[in-house]
Amino acid sequence: MSYLQKLGALSMLSSSIIADNKFNFVRVLYWQIGFSPVASGPRFYRTKKAPQTDECGNSGEMLNMGSRNGHRISRATRKEAQAALLEYLHSTRGIQLMDAENMSKNSPIFLGKLLGRVEHEGDIGRSITRFLRYHPINEFEPFFESVGLQPAEYDGFLPRNLMFLSDDDLLLENYHVLCNYGIERNKIGKIYKEATQIFQYDYGVLLSKLKAYEKLGIGQATVVKFVVCSPYLLVGGVDDGFVQVLDKLKNIGFESSWVEEQLTDCNSYNWKKILGLLFRFEQMGCSDEKLADLISQHPDFLFEDSGSKSLSLIGLLLKMGCSMIQICSVLLQFPQIRVGKFVSNMRLCLLFFNEIDMGVQEIGCLFRSHPLLLGLCTLKKASSLLHLLNVGKKRLCQFILENPEELKNWKLGTKVSPLPNSGEIVRSKQQKTQFLLKLGLEENSTKMEEALQAFQGKGTELQERFDCIVEAGIDEKDVYKMIEVSPRILNQTKDMLEEKIDFFLNNLGYPVSSLISFPSYLCYATQRVTLRIAMCNWLKEQGIVLPMLALRTILVCSDDTFLRRYVNHHPRGTEVWENLKREIYSDSMTSLAY
Repeated sequence: MSYLQKLGALSMLSSSIIADNKFNFVRVLYWQIGFSPVASGPRFYRTKKAPQTDECGNSGEMLNMGSRNGHRISRATRKEAQAALLEYLHSTRGIQLMDAENMSKNSPIFLGKLLGRVEHEGDIGRSITRFLRYHPINEFEPFFESVGLQPAEYDGFLPRNLMFLSDDDLLLENYHVLCNYGIERNKIGKIYKEATQIFQYDYGVLLSKLKAYEKLGIGQATVVKFVVCSPYLLVGGVDDGFVQVLDKLKNIGFESSWVEEQLTDCNSYNWKKILGLLFRFEQMGCSDEKLADLISQHPDFLFEDSGSKSLSLIGLLLKMGCSMIQICSVLLQFPQIRVGKFVSNMRLCLLFFNEIDMGVQEIGCLFRSHPLLLGLCTLKKASSLLHLLNVGKKRLCQFILENPEELKNWKLGTKVSPLPNSGEIVRSKQQKTQFLLKLGLEENSTKMEEALQAFQGKGTELQERFDCIVEAGIDEKDVYKMIEVSPRILNQTKDMLEEKIDFFLNNLGYPVSSLISFPSYLCYATQRVTLRIAMCNWLKEQGIVLPMLALRTILVCSDDTFLRRYVNHHPRGTEVWENLKREIYSDSMTSLAY
């Protein structure tokens, strides 16, 4: 061989090595940054920028996909692009024709990205073919999209070190098993998302799992539906919860084909939850005959959110004090409404009753006596009803307890009229006026009007609070003087007054007569009094000499003033103050909780 021949052979070998290295470099770069090399890779051909299209015909003839100039892509352009992608996947990459066709036709987002990176004029198919010759794509992207996954769903599934489908032979093998078994390709994405591990089963394993369900007496078409709705059935052995549900339903007259009809492909079902609900029905004493009747009329009891809505309904009624027999009766009389909507309505009613300050016992009574009514009412908001009915919370609570059927007239979309005037407001004002006349105020005077506005509560309540102070051992004349000095004491409820007087006498050790000179004590919270007294006692124990302070002096000043005058005189004063504060107020919250 001559020197020139050797040089030529060496040159050809070098070119081959360089080309291979260049291709490997592109693959490695793509693994690291994804699809971007399609736009940034070198070009070895000349193209012209595509002219802007003036097409604005039938929108059905256009495809809203991305492109370099931002215009929508016509149906003709889309078909050419799909054909070019199909040719590349099948002829160049060796992907089976059916797989390649599905990937090219059912990955519009990927195709739009590809078109956005190809400058073309006229023959889009030829431009894409030339583009793909030098820019290999990540085949997992159009594959995952073609089986029903969106980019946000499959981004986490893209392998880091692979870009060609042929490199993952188990994925393709198990994919073909599902396709050949009768599962639609666009539903396999849901299976992949919920049971990814089955796509790495060894040869023959996945098919054996599918056949195992057929051995239970379930037809192939039904197995397909169950697998799409519950992909985890293919993980591990035959699912025991699933088998038990089918057996229980079969015993009361429901075949697996009926179960199949109740399922929707877009949902996923938890058969263990459904089994738990069936056990709950048994515990409630629901016979097979009654259960069959209930399920036939309301299959959503079992299958809406895998029975979770029904369990929520049962739990809510139990918390409201209903017995198992009462709950069973409610279910057997259940109206034609989705159980999820029924539970939502009940929760709205509970929130409504809470917002109008209805008592716990009264709420429980309503739920026990009118559960079906509450589940059928989608009530307006409490604030809206209070305004439309022109009532206060207390009267509304009383009205509901006396007329619960009226709730159905307050549903969303209904016109609500104000409640008739009960005369309570007029009576209350008259009672207040009579009470204030006893205090020495002149009727129709400015002071009378101010007092009517200042005193909170009905006239009977004011008299009740007045009597409470008298019963503590204070003369009526002295109580009148106390009210004149500190009118706000009558804004305390009777229970609160009794609690504060008891604390004043038995905890602080003052005589009841001391209240006459310091009636404002009844306006202060017990926690405030306890904290101030406890802090003063601690300071005395530490040797901090305090003058003989009156209770009025200790309570009236603000916290800042109290800290400055007394607490800060000891180095640990602030620390002890905060500790006492947390202890006293946390104890009060705990007692309220119980």
